[in-house]
Amino acid sequence: MKAIKIKLILASLVSLSIWSCQSKPTETESLQDNQLSNAEKEAGWKLLFDGSTLEGWHVYNQGKAESAWEAVNGELRCNPDKTDDPADLVTDGQYENFEFQFEWKIEEEGNSGVFINVVEKPEILTAWASGPEYQLLSNSHAEVNVPLKRSGCLYNFFTQKNPAETKSSTEWNHSKITQIDGKTQFHLNGVLTMEVDFKSQDWAEAVANSGFKQFPEFGKSTSGHISLQDWAKGISFKNLKIKEL
Repeated sequence: MKAIKIKLILASLVSLSIWSCQSKPTETESLQDNQLSNAEKEAGWKLLFDGSTLEGWHVYNQGKAESAWEAVNGELRCNPDKTDDPADLVTDGQYENFEFQFEWKIEEEGNSGVFINVVEKPEILTAWASGPEYQLLSNSHAEVNVPLKRSGCLYNFFTQKNPAETKSSTEWNHSKITQIDGKTQFHLNGVLTMEVDFKSQDWAEAVANSGFKQFPEFGKSTSGHISLQDWAKGISFKNLKIKEL
């Protein structure tokens, strides 16, 4: 009798252990979009989009003005049907040394970008007149085969350092921008696509020999706001997070 009781207790403990393992998902499994894991929080990551509001963002040079940008279904989306007046969205905060990660998907024939080191002044009319652009381009866009305009490029300056493909309009791409003391890298879907030193003479000369030379503030700052570009087609972002280095 005693041996039978011991076997029943052991069987119960095994069953309880199995149930516990099956019913308690890992943090990674339970983590939803626009959330940080405990490990990310401890490492210093911060969300730039809470999934439901535009808190932490404003329209370039216009503060909390109405725009095509909206928070819908957990996405930070630019709705091209909402207004005919393009307005880039800008972080309230400014960043110098950082790692910025985000996911994005773009509509057919879409063209957009993410600007870094953006300087906000009334005399600078648009975000792109100061901040270099991480290019975002649909595979169906007419300029998709222009080397200086493919996704992951530093727009109009450098071709992809390594080949990287943009996913279809229904799929999410993952991008990363890292900057330390002006030394900057772009990644697209896990591939290194661009490296530049914004404090170097090579960069200054590249700007001087480009169409951006007519904008006196362009590419000179190595800190500033992050901006999302409003263009003629829709684009959506999620899981925007940053860690200051």
